[in-house]
Amino acid sequence: MRVLDVKHMGRERVIGCWELDGVLIDPGPRSSEDTLIEALGGEAPRAIVLTHIHLDHAGATGSLVRRWPDTPVYVHERGAPHLLDPGKLWASAGRLWDDMDERWGEPVPVPESNITLVGEGDRIFGMRVAYTPGHASHHVSYLHEDSGWAFVGDVAGVRVPPVDHTLMPTPPPDIDVEAWMDSLATVESWSPQAIAVTHFGGHEDVGATLEDARRELRRWADAARTENQAEFDRQLHADLAEHVHDEAVLAAITQASDPRLEYAGLERYWSKLGNERHAA
Repeated sequence: MRVLDVKHMGRERVIGCWELDGVLIDPGPRSSEDTLIEALGGEAPRAIVLTHIHLDHAGATGSLVRRWPDTPVYVHERGAPHLLDPGKLWASAGRLWDDMDERWGEPVPVPESNITLVGEGDRIFGMRVAYTPGHASHHVSYLHEDSGWAFVGDVAGVRVPPVDHTLMPTPPPDIDVEAWMDSLATVESWSPQAIAVTHFGGHEDVGATLEDARRELRRWADAARTENQAEFDRQLHADLAEHVHDEAVLAAITQASDPRLEYAGLERYWSKLGNERHAA
């Protein structure tokens, strides 16, 4: 297995596509498609397997299928509609960024005939599938049983080597802190040999990686509940400055998980939770 750095917007260690025996796990955005194809040597993948359909993970899927029409795509049932018709996803992202074409590249629809749904308990390409929501309601993770590597998308957060600091990506609209904690427990229950994340690379210090993710998720969720956005942002940037002294790593981390979006997803989580409790 290997991680293919798609060099998002020309920067290294922001987005990595994992390749396992010819299967691509999260090919990245369409804007980085040419870099990925070059890394593949122009060879068609056996399949594309998605942890979730956010543009930084899955945006290139449709254009890759258009290039190689026989390529099967594996995705959770809640994410599949956005592959069939990515217009809503594109429009939603357009409210967050004003450089959509450069940053992501507009996704191409995936034909329904190419899509296979996966979920809890399935097995594909020697990998066990688990439903792991929290970052996204349609997120799944994969354990490659022979190697013990867990491919977890965004479940374990953003952690760019050589710096051992985790930033949990919490953009709107799907953040669910308690579900995310359960998903971390699911990954831990596999006793994996290594954690493979999209942002960026493989981490063999499994216990520390998962514990960092738990701590950081709870910490910033609590901050979003008690602080306004200005104070949350101040604390977040101060924390990054304290822990990340490598300018290249800082640039990669903040490109992989835009600090502007951290508060918004968590604030929406708390507001929704409060409304649900009020309704009950």
